Amino acid sequence: MHKQSIALSAQLIELGGNVPTEIKLLPAGKFRAKDGRPKGIESWTMDDTGATSILNSAINQTDQFLIDYDHQTLHAKTNGAPAPAAGWFAKLDWRKGLGLFATDVQWTDKAKSAIQAKEYRYISPVIQFDQQTGSVTGLLMAALCNYPALDGLNDLAAAHFNLFNQSEKPMNKEQLEALGLAEGADDAAILSAINALKTQAAKVETLTAQIATLAIPDPAKFVPVDAVTALQAQLATLTATVNADKISKLIEPALADGRLLPALKQWAETYGKADYEGLSAFLSLAKPIAALAGTQTGGIQPVPGLSALTAEEKDVAQALGLSDEEMIANREAA
Repeated sequence: MHKQSIALSAQLIELGGNVPTEIKLLPAGKFRAKDGRPKGIESWTMDDTGATSILNSAINQTDQFLIDYDHQTLHAKTNGAPAPAAGWFAKLDWRKGLGLFATDVQWTDKAKSAIQAKEYRYISPVIQFDQQTGSVTGLLMAALCNYPALDGLNDLAAAHFNLFNQSEKPMNKEQLEALGLAEGADDAAILSAINALKTQAAKVETLTAQIATLAIPDPAKFVPVDAVTALQAQLATLTATVNADKISKLIEPALADGRLLPALKQWAETYGKADYEGLSAFLSLAKPIAALAGTQTGGIQPVPGLSALTAEEKDVAQALGLSDEEMIANREAA
């Protein structure tokens, strides 16, 4: 198996002041950097085989490809400066005879402004390639830059080789576990895990900035919990009192006119608490029972020892203009 290496392979792909969502990363066929690389071989070669390898790797990784500024992600370990993202992309498209394209580039607001102002003009991809044939076998990331393939950067990718590729010095078990990978994980899995960590770091940075802007709540605008609890209790008591009064105003008239039997009063009160509207509907449909609406004597207490008048006797008493008591007295005297 041929040894693999990585390189900064800027191709003078100019953005021209536009903010594209699609950018060409690599040309089709043979190509070289402006500084004469690659050394020791004729050229790099981007073909169908390399494109298939890159596209398959992109499909299998869950995180997005990073675009930074001036390859600062590679510099950060030595210069200690931040390495902010300029953009991200996930989808790649191989166009035979044209090259490899990123088709869904999402730029940060800062990068958009820099591109529109032509503060950054070129795209520089970081590629993985076969050291003997020059065939491109992988895409790691890309960067916005102004002078592709800068002098002094020739060995930069090699200095950070283990950040992206483990083909010459495999990761040990502890390093793989730190990335959440099992022993024996291949290069694609390792690269995917590293890119995932980069994505998470970018999200943490964004969340940290958002948290820093959050205002501390004003205590004067908030009510103590004890006060809220007490108010809720008072409201519950008042509600129960109002409901009991409403239920009573339904039940009492119904008891008076015979729509509700006295034995059902407690049931009606319980039912009304659970479903006031249901009780109201029930009583509105109930028919009054005359025999329960009052007393047969019209509220007059009967004379002790005397039986009440029959219906016929009531008719006679009414015809004679006598009260029930008088009729009863005459009946007893007779």
